[in-house]
Amino acid sequence: MPSELDSKIARIKKELESVPQLPGVYLWKDSAGKIIYVGKAKQLRSRMRQYVNYQDDRAKIPLLVDAIDSFEYIVVENEHESLVLECNLINQYSPYFNADFKDDKSYPFIALTLDDAFPAIKYTREKHKAGTRYFGPYTDSRAARTMVDAVRHIVPICAASCAEWRRMNRSIEANGLEAFLEGDFEHRPCFDAHVGLGPGACCGNITPEEYARNVRRVARFLDGHHEEFVRELKDEMEAAASELDFERAARMKARLDAINALTDKQRAVSSRNLNADVIGFYREETITGAHVFVVREGRIINSNEFILDKGSNVPDEDLVHNFLLRYYGTTTSVPREVILRDLPEDKEAVEQWLTTLLDDSHGAKVRLEAPRKGEKLELRQLAEKNAQHSLLRYKVRTNYEDKRINDALLQIESALALDEPPRRIECFDISTIHGSYTVASMVVFTNGKPDKNQYRRFKIKTPLDEANDFLSMQEVMRRRYSPERMADERFGSKPDLIILDGGKPQLSAAIEMFDEMGISDIALAGLAKRDEELFVPWQESGPVVLPGGSASLYLVKRIRDEAHRFAITFHRDLRDKGMTTSILDDVAGLGPVRKKALLKAFKSFKNLKEATLQDIRDKHVVPDEVAQEVYLVLSQYKEQLDRGPKARKAEQGGKAAETALERTSQ
Repeated sequence: MPSELDSKIARIKKELESVPQLPGVYLWKDSAGKIIYVGKAKQLRSRMRQYVNYQDDRAKIPLLVDAIDSFEYIVVENEHESLVLECNLINQYSPYFNADFKDDKSYPFIALTLDDAFPAIKYTREKHKAGTRYFGPYTDSRAARTMVDAVRHIVPICAASCAEWRRMNRSIEANGLEAFLEGDFEHRPCFDAHVGLGPGACCGNITPEEYARNVRRVARFLDGHHEEFVRELKDEMEAAASELDFERAARMKARLDAINALTDKQRAVSSRNLNADVIGFYREETITGAHVFVVREGRIINSNEFILDKGSNVPDEDLVHNFLLRYYGTTTSVPREVILRDLPEDKEAVEQWLTTLLDDSHGAKVRLEAPRKGEKLELRQLAEKNAQHSLLRYKVRTNYEDKRINDALLQIESALALDEPPRRIECFDISTIHGSYTVASMVVFTNGKPDKNQYRRFKIKTPLDEANDFLSMQEVMRRRYSPERMADERFGSKPDLIILDGGKPQLSAAIEMFDEMGISDIALAGLAKRDEELFVPWQESGPVVLPGGSASLYLVKRIRDEAHRFAITFHRDLRDKGMTTSILDDVAGLGPVRKKALLKAFKSFKNLKEATLQDIRDKHVVPDEVAQEVYLVLSQYKEQLDRGPKARKAEQGGKAAETALERTSQ
């Protein structure tokens, strides 16, 4: 009898038969009719079928398919239109399964109220309104306010916060602009007009045409076109000086000084006149830090940081795609170039969309670029470094780590039916090569964090002709949980949970050994490597599957990876020492002291390996008969390297030997 999920998927598959093979946007909905995911496609039916046929390997897809109950779709003319529509719908619905800003707050912008007769500048967090042009976002509110003040020192313009400007606007709305201009201006000008921050529109000191010119200059300046503005001011200053209008020339000089003071604070990062946004990402757990350098005319004029939710649940391509939609859907500052690590799959469509937003009068196009060398690569790496620090600051500020760990321990308690959250977790892993140099690692996490003082390593003593993880794990269980070790304070307290890397076979080995030892009060779980499934003794029907992207799954994987790292490091150390022994330690008369002296004389094992018999004798480090024996052993070793398919294995062993020998010589 099919399950409820199977019946639902069968129903959706049947409904998908009527979906056309046209470009468009699809909206997955849950049982309550809420939109939980928005995506675009060149061919709607094929793309939507990939979800219900589990042909999409993204981690979130099984959870998404489990949650969907119905869908909608919208057909458009081309991929560019689908991109624009996707952006609008994501902004409108903020679907749960689309990567989104973690801090769902409004970011600061600088705005020009272009719909007003005398547009004003303001710092704002408002949702974008028609008739107002926004510059930003600025994730640093202080930087945004400082920029407003700096701009008004450079180009006098009214502030939206000015009471006289608001009074003037009410008068214009009530009586019209002509009536306002024809009226008398006997009232006092505002304070900003007195100190040179405002142009005196409220008292008739500037015409609408002159004011509009100032507004255009402010917009160009906020877009980052400083050099063009500097040239204009210099021309005006020189013209005023030639006309002996020294007061106006002094005002121009003061504005130039203000620009120079501002650009001195902006970091020059490019020898060229680079006009680009440089975006770096740093992913960790289910969140991602993003950092944007706004580079105009070769200088960083602004930098913004964001935290993205569901960072590990989506591939890099989707993360980049979603961020570009959200960021450039809100900012009006679109560059000629966007520098990234990875390009989105729909690069051409995104470039076309950004070019439309740029709306350059000279027909300039926006390019997405993923540099692999040079100045742009260094900029991108710097952005990624800043993204890492952005994420770190966010985690410290929100106490993210402790909250995640608490959630993870509670989720593990519930999923594995434990009596209480597992405060002490011990995890074991076996590492071997065909039964040789077999070792085991034990890592300990206390309250969800690595407790490295409690880590232990085990050399497997059971004779093995080939790899046998079952017997190896039983030996480790017997040695670690013997009464003597359990009473040894150096091994710490009894664990609340034991995780065994290797899944059900390792779990069976531990259960058999625990039954033999009479241990029944420690919870056990075997972690399967492929699907991150947890096998537990009390559930015969199948493994426990922790939700994708959950804090519990992340913690379990982190513990497993740490156990694997610790085991493989110990295994490699033993193997390197073994390879060293197999190559030179059989040389008669070559003890540790002579070996060290020989390596010191030749600087490295590589040089010793390439030396002739006479070279070895000429060093006068070992007797001639020992030099002869060393040369013969090394000659046999080099013959092995030249001997067909097995050469690569021998070479790998030789490199390990070189590393170990050089380590002994230090």
